[in-house]
This record gives sequence, structure tokens and C-alpha cells, in this order.
Amino acid sequence: MNHNRPGAGPLTVTVLVFPGVRLLDVTGPIEVFTSANDFGGRYRVRIASEDGAAVITSAGTRISADVRVDDVREPYDVLVVPGGPEWETLLKDDALLGAVRRLHGLARCTASVCTGAFLLAAAGLLRGRRAVTHWRQSRQLAVRFPSVRVEPDAVFVRDGPMMTSAGVSAGIDLSLALVEEHWGARVARAVAKDMVVFMQRPGGQSQFSVRSQVPHSRQETLRGVLDAVAENPGAPHTLAAMSRRAGLSVRHMSRLFDEEVGTTPARYVEQVRLEAAQVLLETGDDPLPVVARHTGFGSAESLRRAFVRQLGVTPGAFRTSFRTTGVGRTGANGEKREEETEQDGQA
Repeated sequence: MNHNRPGAGPLTVTVLVFPGVRLLDVTGPIEVFTSANDFGGRYRVRIASEDGAAVITSAGTRISADVRVDDVREPYDVLVVPGGPEWETLLKDDALLGAVRRLHGLARCTASVCTGAFLLAAAGLLRGRRAVTHWRQSRQLAVRFPSVRVEPDAVFVRDGPMMTSAGVSAGIDLSLALVEEHWGARVARAVAKDMVVFMQRPGGQSQFSVRSQVPHSRQETLRGVLDAVAENPGAPHTLAAMSRRAGLSVRHMSRLFDEEVGTTPARYVEQVRLEAAQVLLETGDDPLPVVARHTGFGSAESLRRAFVRQLGVTPGAFRTSFRTTGVGRTGANGEKREEETEQDGQA
């Protein structure tokens, strides 16, 4: 779908709103598309509600609608379906699901933001397709709609005319991708710079996850092993050491992990260590070799490889992105207060 051609008219983007919609799910994409108009794009953005009336968002802010859903009769370019914190209630709203189907039927591309993927799935629009939603709800999307192929770590996914995105700010990533598709990388890059956001965000959703909770196990011996790993990730948690601690054979321990935890002992230990390292990087000043020793990785290079493999970012990039918004990194005279590079972290 390349609209970047001489004489092309403006592309129409319809954003569906409803009571309880999340504000940024709506305003993020709108800001991208309207900003594109300042850099060579041509969009006409309209907000649609079921009855054409204003709605109150989950933040308590009133959003006015431009058009009633039933008054949308001509084909258009992009439908944006946002989500809301009360998404489970929204799935029972037949009128809302009907509005989603009607607007989708006229759109060349349908895109959801965050839990808006549940509305698309409930409306029957994601059957057999790949999709993503916020990492907190990924499992529920997969369980409720088993025909949907959920990709839990993606920031956004395109499958044919359907696009889905992860958490609220991922709607901006998705919208930038559409701007690039419609009007080219130069326009999308200008919008990203103007909004001070990534053209392509490093890493996936796994870097936003909270520390893993110790899985519930029916086996008391295994629970003791899992607790020991979580309490002291830096200890030597080899398969042999964990087996000795539990008084089990290596083979039996491996089988318990597979049956009760759903992964191998080595992968579980690495995940716990990785999340412990994330906490240290977010909250402390220790250089990477110290973080690596405390969390059982041994060396900064082993820590770096695990971060890149599992999260798609280096430890230094993670610390820069998640420890602070950047305020206070320079002193009164403009000198740099905190070194953020990988090299500085290993010094």
C-alpha cells in the first residue's frame, strides 16, 4: 500500500473512540499522522464514536467525535482501534464490536493499539493471523483466542491488512511505520525527530517485564530449588548443584523443570539472573563487571551476550533507557554527570 505518488489526495485515518478508552492510545497515533502533514505527508484524521457524541477516557478527559460510526460509508485508508484498561468489559459490548466490524469493512488497513487487539480478536478479525498486545495481556489474548498467533515480544506486528501493537506508546511506533509506508522514510524520520522518539525502538517487550515470579510448583523439593535461585542468583546454580540440593538425580531434576516450570534449568537460572541484573542496572551505579559478578554471569561480556540475546539491547543501553528520562545527566556547567557507554560501564 504505497500512497507516495504525485497528485495523491490526503489519506483518511479514522480513530474509533468509546467510553473508557485509553487517552494515549488515541492521541499518540493522531499526533504522528497530523505531524506528518508538516513534513510532506497528507492525512485527514477523524474521530468516530458509536453515536457521534463525545466520550470520557479512562483518564477522565473528554474527547469529542467528528462522525458517527454509521455515517462512515465510503472506503478509507486506516482504521485505528485503541484499547482501554477495562478491556474485559468491552469484549461484552456487542454494539462496540459491531462498530469495529463496520469500520474495518471500509478500511484498507486496520490497526490496534495495546488492548485494542482484544476488540479485533473478539470481532473475528484476527483469526489465523499473527498479533501482539501489551505484554501483561499477551497470555490472555492467546488463551481467549487460540486461533490468534500471539507474538508476545514484538512492539508491533503486521499480517496482511491487519496491524497490532503492544503497550500504549507502541501505537506511536506502529503509526510511524505507516507514515513510512505511505510517504517514505524521510517523512517518517522527520516526524520521529520532531516528536523525539525512535524510528525503530531497540529491543522488544521483554525488556519491560517485571521480575519473574517464582512459578508455583506442586513439588516441594522443586519449590525449594526455585526459591534458592531467586534468593541468590549469583550462586553456582548448575544442574548438578541444584540436583544435589534437592537430593534428586540430574535426570529427575531436568524432568521436573520441564513438567513444572516449562523450561530447562539453565534457561530458568539465566532468566532469574537477567532480571536481577536489570534491577541492579536500574537502581545502582555499579559498573558492568560488578553487576555481572553479583548476578552470576561472571563477566561483563557474558552479561552483554545474555542481554542482547534475550532483550535485544546491551546492558549499557538498558541502563540508559530505563534508569532515567535523562533529566539531571548534566551539571550546572553542562558537564556530563554519568557515563552511559558500555566502555565506561566496564572501566
